[in-house]
This record gives sequence, C-alpha cells and structure tokens, in this order.
Amino acid sequence: MNKSISFVLFVCSILVLGINNETTYANSNDKPQPLEEIYPKIGYKTAEEAIKDFERHFKQNLELPLRIPPINFTHNFGRFSDLDGDVNDSLEVIFVNDKSPQNHYKIDVRPVKDKIPISDKYVLRNYTLKNKNKALYMNISGLNVLAFETDNWQYMLGIDKRVSDKVTPEVLVEIANSINR
Repeated sequence: MNKSISFVLFVCSILVLGINNETTYANSNDKPQPLEEIYPKIGYKTAEEAIKDFERHFKQNLELPLRIPPINFTHNFGRFSDLDGDVNDSLEVIFVNDKSPQNHYKIDVRPVKDKIPISDKYVLRNYTLKNKNKALYMNISGLNVLAFETDNWQYMLGIDKRVSDKVTPEVLVEIANSINR
C-alpha cells in the first residue's frame, strides 16, 4: 500500500512539475544595462540636480559632507522626494560602483521636524561630533548607518556593511565632521 501511494505521489509530482531536459542558452550579446540608464528609470538624476531641487523646495542652502568614504565609486546620483507636500520630504544622494556592488554609500537628509525616530535598541554606539552634537551608529538592513542632526537637518550616512573593514564607524564620524559649518 505504501509503495503504491509513493508511486502515485511520484507520478503526480512529475505531472505537476513537468520534466524539463531542454538546454537554455544565454545570448552572448546580453549585457547588463548601464547604471546611467537604470537609475533615472527609478527617479534618480544627477546629484547636483537633486540637491538644487531640495534647496529650492526648502528655500535654503544645504551643506553636505565634503568627504566620502575611502573606497572607489564610479557613479553618483540623487533623488529629491517631495511626497506629501511639506511632510516626509527628503534628499537621497548615492555613490555606487558598477564593478563592485559592495561599494555603495548613501546620504539621506530630511528636516529635523520630519526626522526618522531611532529606537535605542538599534544603536550600537554613540559618538560626539566636533560641533558637540550626538551621532548614533547602527546596523540596519545590511547598511552601517551614522545618524545625526545639524542645522535643523537629520543626516543619515549609510555604507554597505561588506566594506566595514575599510569604512569604520570612525570614518563615518570623520565624514560627518566634514560638513562645512
């Protein structure tokens, strides 16, 4: 009896899943789309254009860090999100490398009034910036993030955790301290 049930299950599996013994060939001309084509399709533009949009929207200049992580990047893009009028508006600037996907760095900026609340349970370390403001270091979704507030903005600097041997929390603090105030 058990043999017949096993045989029926086996036959049903074959019928449901099918047997595919065809060979699939890749086209040698298939090349991945360049980043400069992919990112604009999902709302990114040049970092400079996105920063100008952000500054126009808030009618004030934005100071970004002068330093970037000491790893190679091939591209940078920006995206200003004006979602709900004056609520949840933010700027995202990303630096990527088309040959090394782990070389991914991002800067998120939003008004302090719309800041992302940070639970203490996610904070791995606290730092004090040169302007005496507090910076919180955490690991979120594969990114090491340093969050801090300066000049009524909340900044979040995120780096792919796969490069944490090169971009330590102290390097992120140095980058945060490079904001020209």
